[in-house]
Amino acid sequence: MKKQVIFLSVMAMTLGGCEKFLDKRDPTATTFQEFFIDEDDLRRVTYSTYLDVFTPRDNRRLLFYMHDGRSDNAFARVNGDHHQLIANGNINSNTRAFEYYYTLYMKHVGRLNTYIANIDVPYVEDEAVRARYKGILEGLRVWHYFRMVARWGDIPFLLEPATLEEAVQPPMAKEQILDQLFAMSEDIADRLPPDEYTTNKYMFNKYSFKALVMRYALYNGRYELAARLAKEIMDSGNYELYHSYRDLFQYEGAAVNKEFIMHQDLESVGANATYSFRDLGPHFRTGNGQSYCVPVKALVDAYWTKQGRPIDACPLHTKEEYELDPNLNRDPRYEASIMGHGDEFYGETIDIYNQNNPMFYENQRSSKSGYWWRKFVSEADAFRTGNLTFGLLRYAEVLLTYAEAKIMLNDMDDLAKSCINQVRQRAGLDMAFADVTLPTYGAYTQDQWIDLIRNERRIELAGEGVRYDDIIRWRIAEDVLNQPALGHTRMVNGQKQSLHIEDRSFAPHNYLWPHHELQLKVEPDLKQNPGY
Repeated sequence: MKKQVIFLSVMAMTLGGCEKFLDKRDPTATTFQEFFIDEDDLRRVTYSTYLDVFTPRDNRRLLFYMHDGRSDNAFARVNGDHHQLIANGNINSNTRAFEYYYTLYMKHVGRLNTYIANIDVPYVEDEAVRARYKGILEGLRVWHYFRMVARWGDIPFLLEPATLEEAVQPPMAKEQILDQLFAMSEDIADRLPPDEYTTNKYMFNKYSFKALVMRYALYNGRYELAARLAKEIMDSGNYELYHSYRDLFQYEGAAVNKEFIMHQDLESVGANATYSFRDLGPHFRTGNGQSYCVPVKALVDAYWTKQGRPIDACPLHTKEEYELDPNLNRDPRYEASIMGHGDEFYGETIDIYNQNNPMFYENQRSSKSGYWWRKFVSEADAFRTGNLTFGLLRYAEVLLTYAEAKIMLNDMDDLAKSCINQVRQRAGLDMAFADVTLPTYGAYTQDQWIDLIRNERRIELAGEGVRYDDIIRWRIAEDVLNQPALGHTRMVNGQKQSLHIEDRSFAPHNYLWPHHELQLKVEPDLKQNPGY
């Protein structure tokens, strides 16, 4: 809320984040001017803005891989993490989660407005350093606004520090804000260095920021822009698909690939450890896995066959056979991303129905679905705190974005087909059937291409926090989230039976989030979104 948001001088001195980066040179400083004096201060405020919202390791409400728990891909078992209640529709205008996110984003926009307005104050020896941090801070402000308009639509839009009175103003239309954000982004990208930094790898460079803008151009139906940015990133030659899909999310490939474009590295999380095993992994014996977010049956069934066909359209086996055995003739990305009943973990067979097995599905810290992510989960971390690092946006998304944008423009060119083929071939599909340049695909309608690219995106990016945004922008949430969340499927007394996790609901007005009632009292010009 704005009373919290615009109290800028205080907030600039109370940044959250890693202590070693946020220790002030002068611990007695009491004003913003005393705090914001040199290049180290520029770096600290930039670092903290990433850490507080975009790259934390210990706030499950903000961790990107937890966000699939808001969608039909996964179930998040702790209500306080917010993802579960968003997925099951148990929300209204008094749900505190929405006050939390709105306040968080607006608070940081207020900070960023102050930093950017005072960017010329700190002393730097090289003006290129100042220009770089200014571009990064402006890019982070754009990122906050992209997220806010996606969730609330029309909101107040401020690019300058403001008093409490100045800050309370009518909201601006979402499309008008987007027009300004995309125009600003072009200028910001042009001022950022083209290459990744040796340290601070997570901070924006020209192409990582272009990739972010590309994502939101796609999300908002700016298909020409999305395709152009994707093509510019491809043409840069800076990135490529890593040879192993599975290893990309394990220690073998996470630190040595050229696929990650936006990074969440150890410096960005503020520590020498990350918590992906704790959050996603199974509670195995004395290990620290908590199964906070786990895949569900809807995602498992979404993995097409090795030949690139839906499981209900492949003549090699019946749909029931595929449902009962997810490993049967399946896209290799399934086995690289998910594990469940009958699979091996730490040398033992997973048996979710055996009460003596540590992964019995009714155990508190087990998976209610009977499935776990293998993505971001290394067996090496089963009994330790690991330091596996991640990509927040990677080159495969660039390829799929170009293809989707061209499909939506009804301009399925050779490059778009090549982009899909590159992703499929790296995944290990049988390209004798899955190659989209084959005659089989020659008669595809636009709707058929849309079905293909949407499913390709779902399974390629499963567990990476983009599915909720996808079902919102495709306007399919009221279909996929009005079904119960189910888990592992087996035959019981001759009948197919799936674990039932929870019932879910999604109303047409849930495509936008509500403004919390307290926000409306503090900001009387805010308009509640319809339906709340």
